[in-house]
Amino acid sequence: MGRRSWWLMISVGLGILLNPLNSSMVSVAIPELQHAFHLDFTAVSWIIISFYIASAVAQPVMGKASDLFGRRKIFLLGLTTALLASCVAPLSPSFGWLVLFRILQSIGTSMMVAVGMAIVRIHITEKQSTALSVLSIFLSGAAAFGPFMGGILIHGWDWRAIFIVNLPFVAASFLLAWLTIPKDEPVTTMASRMTPRQWMTRMDMTGILLFTTGLVALLIGILAAKSSGNVTPLHVIAFLTGAVLLVAFVRHELKSASPFIPLRTFARYPAMTRVNVEFMLVNVLYYSLFFGLPSYLQTVRHVNEFDTGILMLSLGLCSLAASPFAGRWIEKSGPRPAQFTSAILMTFGSVWIVFLHPSSPVFSVCVALAAFGVSNGLNNVAMQAAMFNSSPKEIIGVASGLFNTSRYIGTILSSLLIGIVMGGKFNFAGFRVLGIILTVIAMTLVWLNRRRRASLIPVSAER
Repeated sequence: MGRRSWWLMISVGLGILLNPLNSSMVSVAIPELQHAFHLDFTAVSWIIISFYIASAVAQPVMGKASDLFGRRKIFLLGLTTALLASCVAPLSPSFGWLVLFRILQSIGTSMMVAVGMAIVRIHITEKQSTALSVLSIFLSGAAAFGPFMGGILIHGWDWRAIFIVNLPFVAASFLLAWLTIPKDEPVTTMASRMTPRQWMTRMDMTGILLFTTGLVALLIGILAAKSSGNVTPLHVIAFLTGAVLLVAFVRHELKSASPFIPLRTFARYPAMTRVNVEFMLVNVLYYSLFFGLPSYLQTVRHVNEFDTGILMLSLGLCSLAASPFAGRWIEKSGPRPAQFTSAILMTFGSVWIVFLHPSSPVFSVCVALAAFGVSNGLNNVAMQAAMFNSSPKEIIGVASGLFNTSRYIGTILSSLLIGIVMGGKFNFAGFRVLGIILTVIAMTLVWLNRRRRASLIPVSAER
């Protein structure tokens, strides 16, 4: 690989790390945001939910848009959008404005994730596996060290620091991308002649609107009722509106020629459906711990942001350490043994949370963090391999998109779960209830994987 290829890879890596970095740093900032804006935990959880809803919508949309308008343009536009959001978010006069700027940040960083891998695949023609593995390090490393970095920044300043820290990454990525990413080819005749209406049909803007508004209305109905402590007619109306819109979304997607989420694909390939459902549950487990434990440490155990970041580092380090081992194991034995082991580890970590006590040593949480970290390292590789094994080659692109959608839905559900369990204030009793719920989900995954262990097939044979 030549020097220019390495610089191209670094420019893309510095851009795509912004999405996982910003989604993970906020886990340590929740108590600080509650205090700064005088809000309860349920209301502040929208800083998490909004980011993942926007990412779930923006990434597939921007992937399609890059085919029409060019990947270099979309990547540079994403950097510009992320820069703007990072500059104005610290100036937010209210929490509503902060959520809005957070959504803008999610859209900008999603543009880079959506096209970053494609840029590397197209323009680096030799040692592509090495290039993609390096990009994976940028993504997983940013997610792993995000809470640690967030803890240091918030401890030294306040919540505004988690936005300001983006500026050097954006500046370096933009400069390198401008110099190293080749210019896009001229827009094709078909794309240039598309009318706005044709473009909206191609993007399935109707499906996107139904999905987004339906999901947001449903979440507002549930979380607002939990936050206020009683169910009002407005809560019921919001919930029913969301449910109706999501039903309309399903009907629309089944009829659409270019669906936002191709639901018919799930119906045709049940094995792929099972993988996506399991991946969604895995992410509910992982992100419930990822977002819940920092609030437990800071609110219940009164650990400062810096020490919380240090403790959370064990989660990321264990995940990174397990990933190379997982790759070798899965190449030899297939994904299912790793998935089964991962489910066992998540069950152990969830049970450990249930039996934590207010007087337990603070560092004892590292046992649960290590179990979930190793589990995540195994799942990052095993679930990806399971997805490839269950998906026909002719739809592998669609399958990858659906796989990422399952990740985001699982993450959104984890935030919803924490908000419902905790309500207005994060407390020890709620944290224990959360542990019980996670134990049930993890044991379900153990049962599902145990049922399929009799039919284990190595990766090489399945291919």
